[in-house]
Amino acid sequence: MDYVTLGSSDLRVSRVALGTLSFGANPERPWVLDEETAAPLVRRAIEGGINFFDTADSYNHGQSEVVTGRLLRRFARREDVVIATKVGLGSAPNGTADLSAAHIRTAILDSLRRLGTDYVDLYLVHRFDPTTPIDETMAALDELVRAGTVRWLGASSMFTWQFAKAQFAAERTRGARFVAMQNHYNLIYREEEREMIPFCVDQGVGVIPWSPLARGILAGNRSIEGAPRTTRAQTDTFPDGTYDHPADRAVGTQLSRLAAARGVAPAQIALAWLLHQPAVAAPIVGATTLTHVSDALEATSLRLEDHERRALESPYRPHDVHGH
Repeated sequence: MDYVTLGSSDLRVSRVALGTLSFGANPERPWVLDEETAAPLVRRAIEGGINFFDTADSYNHGQSEVVTGRLLRRFARREDVVIATKVGLGSAPNGTADLSAAHIRTAILDSLRRLGTDYVDLYLVHRFDPTTPIDETMAALDELVRAGTVRWLGASSMFTWQFAKAQFAAERTRGARFVAMQNHYNLIYREEEREMIPFCVDQGVGVIPWSPLARGILAGNRSIEGAPRTTRAQTDTFPDGTYDHPADRAVGTQLSRLAAARGVAPAQIALAWLLHQPAVAAPIVGATTLTHVSDALEATSLRLEDHERRALESPYRPHDVHGH
């Protein structure tokens, strides 16, 4: 496993991270894994060199943090892992992306309790909150860094102007800035290449994409025609209206051809493509099977030729913005 420094932080992270949206308990998501079912996945990830684990206070009503914390205590020393969690996007009582100072101060204490740790390595705002002044949000986050409960800050999907506004608000007061951007980015959704990726390159911000496999579509959980093949594909509605551009099928066809020619799983090719992109430090890979973890590990050592990358990229056409 290779490791990189995440943005301008001192965090050394594995080239892929294990996302834990699928851990916990949630009757609305039949594909979510309980602690004992998730345990082999976390153990395999750690044995394979993954040291970066991503969750959020809103995942499965906080149960993802509980299970993630318990499993990391079982299989690793706290100082050997990088734990990321998030605040906002439904974690507030009113269900909004509340990034008020009051909510942030309460949310971090709740996350630390659920995770069973006294600090978080990376604390991300889970989308932009247009109702709270950005100076209030950034000052509250800076308090957490100064207190030692949070080491570094990150953000998740928003428009580039919003991200820049937050960064410059922190800079004005010499407060803590964001070192990572967790955005929506994969082979069939590349709108982030227009402004966000170049901004992150320019500002030294590490990119840690979510949905790097397009909710499993690039791993084959749906047919080229869109028919679901797994329980998650049958019940996860996010891809509907997001990954239904006519060009998406052409990208999928190119991916399948290259995977067959290489003799590897399509998921490995899709992740390897991301790892070749500027500023990308570690895609956040969700997993519900050991195969998902193994594919993520194998992708880190897969090198694509320039002509292979061009073949994967050529069918792409612009999409409407999704995920903000």
